[in-house]
Amino acid sequence: MDADPQAVAVAGQNLAPWRERVILVHSNFVHVASIAYAYQFAPADGILLDLGWSSGQVEDPSRGFSFMVDGPLDMRYDPSGGITAADLVNSLSERELAELLWEYGEERYARRIARAIVAHRPITCTRELAELIERTVGRREKIHPATRTFQALRIRVNDELGVLQRTLEQLPDLLAPGGVLVVITFHSLEDRIVKQFIQREAAKCICPPEAPVCTCGHVPRLEPLYRKPVAPTPAEVAANPRARSAKLRAARRLPNRSSQRV
Repeated sequence: MDADPQAVAVAGQNLAPWRERVILVHSNFVHVASIAYAYQFAPADGILLDLGWSSGQVEDPSRGFSFMVDGPLDMRYDPSGGITAADLVNSLSERELAELLWEYGEERYARRIARAIVAHRPITCTRELAELIERTVGRREKIHPATRTFQALRIRVNDELGVLQRTLEQLPDLLAPGGVLVVITFHSLEDRIVKQFIQREAAKCICPPEAPVCTCGHVPRLEPLYRKPVAPTPAEVAANPRARSAKLRAARRLPNRSSQRV
């Protein structure tokens, strides 16, 4: 499953030798339950979510994901519809832009960048936006100063955090007992959502801490396989530098149990 039709096409080419054993679906993760049932893939022995963008998307100037090459401010995984990064950059108020950059990019210069964007609108291409940000805040770190802004816009355009949360909620019911859920994330906002979801699904009680007694009736559905996320090895990073920020979390589906509590 992939929201990007080009990614589905590439997957079809790569998996051609096993084509009779593979079902490719152009769809967002958020529809995973209906698609799994439609193709009789539930209960599943394993589910893998590989989040974020791909090298093909980054390297295609027409997609607008990267400030390393000039292109339109698009950033949609599915280019068939929805808002673009240009829509956000050129329509949001200064306050709304600053909040977006802080919430989704954890950009400490969010207000300064938002003020500069509003003063120089309209902005339609990636290089124009990247150069504006660099002039506004300068280079103080190893990473390009536009990195967090581009991340924030991409996340908001594709509702990545909302989609991830709604997708995770569906997955325990799709797993067979003993089935394994694996999620690979590439930034802290995604990883935090996955971590908190697994913790909640592994807990015996999800009542507020101030509750004197448990009344939630929560039954654990997942068991984490690792205490901490698995990071790529130095050899993996050397072979694929874009893997350096990857974190893998995994959990096993517990057997179904009665929801009755003693």
